[in-house]
Amino acid sequence: LQPETGSTCLRRGFGRQANSKPSLPIHSSPAPNTLKDLENKRKGLYKKLEELEDFRRGTISAHFRKCGKENCICTQPGHPGHGPQYLWSTTIKGKSYAKNLRLGPELQKYMDETANHRSFLKVCEELVQVSGEICDKRPVPEMAAGNELETLKKKLQRIFRRKYKKRLTA
Repeated sequence: LQPETGSTCLRRGFGRQANSKPSLPIHSSPAPNTLKDLENKRKGLYKKLEELEDFRRGTISAHFRKCGKENCICTQPGHPGHGPQYLWSTTIKGKSYAKNLRLGPELQKYMDETANHRSFLKVCEELVQVSGEICDKRPVPEMAAGNELETLKKKLQRIFRRKYKKRLTA
């Protein structure tokens, strides 16, 4: 993997700019039609989650720097500078974290862990999608027009009144 000049994210098999957005997953198999097929697909996704190894969020970028010495080769036009220096960075709850990584096993470990995190996010997104399809396919429970239905209606009205009161008073 040959890093380019400037800041480049390192991904397995391809480079991507650090602030570009990931593409949506492409599904080649046809969508399951029945509720049973969807439930089996969801079980398979849970199994994939169990099989994931250690992961961490963040990106790894390669940086080249100029030292500032007048006679150094890095001052020549077209020279990328000293490096690459590898940096893992992430933001958690608004706080940024960064760590310089040594070339070798440490860099490989962080690359594997960030790749596993991307796999985790992909499986989670697919799980949410399949779960939504399952919810759409399940029928709404039927209730008799008796006392049980009226109790449920009153309960739901109280819940929504509380939510709107909080919004109006905040």
